[in-house]
Amino acid sequence: MLLIMKNALIIFVRIPELGKVKTRLAKDLGEEKALEVYKELLQHTHDISVDLECDKFVFYTDRIENDDIWENDLFSKYQQEGDSLGDRMMLAFHKLLQLNYKNVVIIGSDCPSLSPIIINEAFERLENDDIVIGPSSDGGYYLLGMSKLIPELFQHKKWSSDSVLADTIKDTVKLQKQYSFLTELSDIDTIEDYQKFYLSN
Repeated sequence: MLLIMKNALIIFVRIPELGKVKTRLAKDLGEEKALEVYKELLQHTHDISVDLECDKFVFYTDRIENDDIWENDLFSKYQQEGDSLGDRMMLAFHKLLQLNYKNVVIIGSDCPSLSPIIINEAFERLENDDIVIGPSSDGGYYLLGMSKLIPELFQHKKWSSDSVLADTIKDTVKLQKQYSFLTELSDIDTIEDYQKFYLSN
């Protein structure tokens, strides 16, 4: 009999390199400032996840970095696979669900208001709901969680657009899945996002 394991958190990251992160933000702030902002966001994501009572997995876009802020004894490390963002997320979910985790939640590294309380709430929701979504103010989502792989959620989406959340909800309704929302938060992708968050805090 397979052992039912605990919860797993997937964290999608990029290695912080000049000119390769926050490119939309860099158009207005410059590449060096955009890199600085991304490093701050990475550190925040690390700090809110490091003490969570779940297994934690960092998935890198380009290559695995063993000597960085993600401690090797606390975070398991993988490289993302697949062409589109949807493919990469689906394959990450598939990998961990195949390892027999009970509930799996994915987050990015762009959300400065994300907290341990919200992530823990996501895991709690999955005890009753098929899908949990953390909606972002730009029409996407900052968190997605499920206990069984639902491939349709990762297909036929225009990623990084304001239609992702609406299209995801349409899929859940069509598939007759039970879902719930977490608190709406904002990612930092553009100069408007940056000004709204950093100038008001």
